[in-house]
Amino acid sequence: MHSVSKVNTGALIKKRLIITVSVAITATVICVFFYYLMSMNVSHTHVYFLFTILVSFLVLTYMILWILSADKKYSRVVKISKRCYFICLLIGILFFSMLQALIISGSFSDEDADVDALIILGAGLINSTPSLILASRLNAAIRYAEMREDVIIVVTGGLGQGQVITEAEAMARYLIARGIDESLILKEEKSTNSHENIRFAMEVMKENGINPEDINVAVVTNDFHLYRAKLIAEKAGFNTFGIAAETPGFHRKVIYHFREAFSLVNQWLFR
Repeated sequence: MHSVSKVNTGALIKKRLIITVSVAITATVICVFFYYLMSMNVSHTHVYFLFTILVSFLVLTYMILWILSADKKYSRVVKISKRCYFICLLIGILFFSMLQALIISGSFSDEDADVDALIILGAGLINSTPSLILASRLNAAIRYAEMREDVIIVVTGGLGQGQVITEAEAMARYLIARGIDESLILKEEKSTNSHENIRFAMEVMKENGINPEDINVAVVTNDFHLYRAKLIAEKAGFNTFGIAAETPGFHRKVIYHFREAFSLVNQWLFR
C-alpha cells in the first residue's frame, strides 16, 4: 500500500512537472518574441515584454510550489512559501496601486497658471508626422497659446530612426500650420528621452537669452506622464507647472499607465 502511494505521488509530480515545463517553454517563447519586437522598436512592445516577464515569474513560482506540494515531504515548506508568496503578491498590488494613485493625482493641468514658456515633450513621429499622442500634446499647447499669445514654446526631440526630420522640426511645422507665430518657437533637436527633452530645452533657452530660473515654465505632456515630467523639470531647476493633454483611446490609457508605473520606479531608483 505504501509503495502504491509512492507510485501515485511520483506520477502526480511527473505530471505537474511536464505541465510546468510546458508553461515555462511557452512563456520563454512569448518573452523572446516581445524582446525581438522591442529590439525592432515596435511601438509599446517593451510594455508587453515587461508584463510577460512579470506574469511568467509569478506563474512559474507558483507552479514550482504546486509541484512540491504533491510530495508530503515538502508540505510544510510549501505551506509557508505559499503564504509568503501571497503576502508578497498583495504588497506588490498595493504598491502598484499607490503608484497609479500618484500618477493620477499628478495628471491635472495647471491651465490657469501664468507661465512664460511651454516645453512640449516629444512622443514620436509617424512618417515625419506627429503621432496621435504627440498631436494631443501639441493641441494642448495651442489651446494654452491662444490664451497667452506671447508665450515661448520649446519643441523637443531629435532625429529618430528612419526619420528624415527631427521630432522638434515636425512639431514646429505642426504649430506653425495652426497659426502659432514662428518667432515664438524654439527647437531642441538633440534629445531622445524625457530627461534629455528637459535638460536640452534649458540649454536652448539659455542660448536664446532666457534665464529659466527667472520665469515660470509649463511642461506639456499627456496626463499619465505629467507627474513624472514635473518631477524631472523641478529637479532640472525649473519653476514648474504642467499642461496635461488627454490621452486618446482607452486602450492607450491602460498601456501607458501600466508602463508609467515602471518608469516612475526607474526615476526614483536610478535618476
